[in-house]
Amino acid sequence: MEILGKEAMKTIKRALSGVLACGGLLFAGAALAVGDSPGGPRVNEINFQAPATKIAEELYSLHTFMLILCTVIFVAVFGVMFYSMFAHRKSKGHKAANFHESTTVEIIWTIVPFVIVVLMALPATKTVVAMKDTTNADLTVKVTGYQWKWGYDYVKGPGEGINFLSTLSTPRSETDGTAPISDTYLQEVDHPLVVPVDKKIRIITTANDVVHSWYVPAFGVKQDAIPGFVRDTWFKADKTGTFRGFCTELCGKEHAFMPVVVEVLSADDYAKWVDDQKKLMAAAADDPNKTYTLAELLDRGGKVYTANCAVCHQPNGKGAGAFPALDGSKIANGPIAEHVSIVLHGKGAMPVWGNTLNDVEIASVITYERNSWGNHTGDILQPKQVADARNGKMPAGGDHLGSAAAGASDATAASGAAAASGADAAASGATAASGASDSAAASQAALPASIYFDIGKSTLPADAKAAIDAASAYAKAHPDAKLALSGFTDASGSAATNAELSKHRAQAVRDALKAAGIAEDHIILKKPETVTGGSDAKEARRVEISPAA
Repeated sequence: MEILGKEAMKTIKRALSGVLACGGLLFAGAALAVGDSPGGPRVNEINFQAPATKIAEELYSLHTFMLILCTVIFVAVFGVMFYSMFAHRKSKGHKAANFHESTTVEIIWTIVPFVIVVLMALPATKTVVAMKDTTNADLTVKVTGYQWKWGYDYVKGPGEGINFLSTLSTPRSETDGTAPISDTYLQEVDHPLVVPVDKKIRIITTANDVVHSWYVPAFGVKQDAIPGFVRDTWFKADKTGTFRGFCTELCGKEHAFMPVVVEVLSADDYAKWVDDQKKLMAAAADDPNKTYTLAELLDRGGKVYTANCAVCHQPNGKGAGAFPALDGSKIANGPIAEHVSIVLHGKGAMPVWGNTLNDVEIASVITYERNSWGNHTGDILQPKQVADARNGKMPAGGDHLGSAAAGASDATAASGAAAASGADAAASGATAASGASDSAAASQAALPASIYFDIGKSTLPADAKAAIDAASAYAKAHPDAKLALSGFTDASGSAATNAELSKHRAQAVRDALKAAGIAEDHIILKKPETVTGGSDAKEARRVEISPAA
C-alpha cells in the first residue's frame, strides 16, 4: 500500500534536490567569500589547525593515531563481516553453522579491545597530565570573561601590572552586512594578548557574569571561565605570530563577538612591547581627583561607550531588542542619581559595571550618554561624585524630564502663588534684608577670582575649587547676574597659540562652573584686552572670573 503517490514522491525528490543544490551553492559562496584567516581557521579546513605548542602537537598526534587505529578496526571488522556475507552466501550452497559458544573467541574479543584501550589511554593520559601542570610558569596572566569581551591582567612575570580589555574590532558595517567581510571577520580585536615565544605562560581564568571559555586551537588550550571560580591552564608557543581562537561557551547575545587573539613575540620585541605599554599606561593613568572639562569627559566617554556599551545600546543610542534606547530615554534625561546607580550596580539585563570600570570611566560614559545624540542635558559628572556614589552618597540633580513637567505645573499655579507670596514677602522682607545684603556683599567681595594654570596647560588645576565656589556663591546671591571669564597666557609662544590656549583655559573654567550649577547662558567668555596678561608670569597664566559689566 502506497502512502504517497508516485507523482508526490517525485515532487518531494525534486524539492530535496533543489534544497541540497541551494545549500551547496551557499556553502560554496561562503567558502569563496573570504580567504584563510592568518593564525586562524583555513577555508574548507577539516583537520586540526597547525600546532604552535608541544601540547598541541601531542594532541594532533593523538588525534591522528586514534583516527588511524579506529579506521583500521573499522576496515577489519566490516571487511570480515562483508567478506563472510559475500563468500558464504546461501546462493553458493553454504549453510549457517549452529554452535552455542566459543571460549577462545570470547577471550580474544575481550583481550584485544582491552589492549587497544590501553594503547590509546597511555599517551592520552600522559598528555592530559602535562596539560594540567601549570607550575614553573615564566608569565602568569589572569583572563576574565565579560559579556562580551576579555580582560587581561599580567599578574606575575615580565609585564606585571599591565592590564587591558580586549574587544572585537570588526567594523559594524561588516557585521551589519553593509560592507564585504574581511579574512579576519569576527576574529580581530583592538588589544590582543601579547606573550613572549618559548616561555611558559600560565593562564588563570574566571568570569564576571556568565560562563565563558577561552580557546586557542593552535595552542591546544581550552579552559572554562566560571564566575566565582578560578581555573588555570598553560601554553608555551614555539613560534612567533598571531593566533586566533574563540569563546566556546554559549554566553549570550554577542557570544560570537568575543574572539581570542594572541600575539607571540620574540624576547626582544616582547620587552619593547612591555616598555611601551607601561609608558602608555603611565601617560593615560586616570586621576580620580581631577576636575575634568566637559570636552575631556565627552572624548573619553565616547571611547568607553564604544568599547563597552555600543554592542547592546547601539552606536547611535537607539537600542535594539531587549536593550533599551538611551537617546531621549528617562535614564539619560532623568535624575542623574538613578543613571549612576544603574551603571554601578546593574539592573535586569544591564550588567554591573562598577567592578569593571573605574571612577573616571564611569563619570565619562555617563556624561557622554547625557550629552550625546538627542540628549542635551549639559550635565557633567565628575569622578569624585562616582567615588561618593560607591559609598552611598548619590549625586543630586539632573532630572530634566521632571524639571520640564514642574515648569508646566508652575506656570499654571503662578498667578495664585504671586498674590500669596507678595504678602509674605512684605512681612519678611525687612527681616531678610540685612542678611541678604551681607551675603551679597560677601559674594561680591570674593570676585574677581583667579585660577592659575601650569605653563602651556589648559587642564583645570587641583586648587581651582576655591575660585569655583566663590563664583557659585556669587551666582546664587545674584540669580540674574552673569559671570565673565577672561583667559590669559604668559609671554612665551606665538600670539595665535597663546590666544588659543587662553580660550581653552576659559572653556575649562566654564565647564567647571556649569558642573557647579551655573547656567551656561550666565557665563560669558570674554576676550582679554591683552592675551599675554601682566608682567608676573603666574598672573599671566590665569583665568579671571568677574561679574559681567
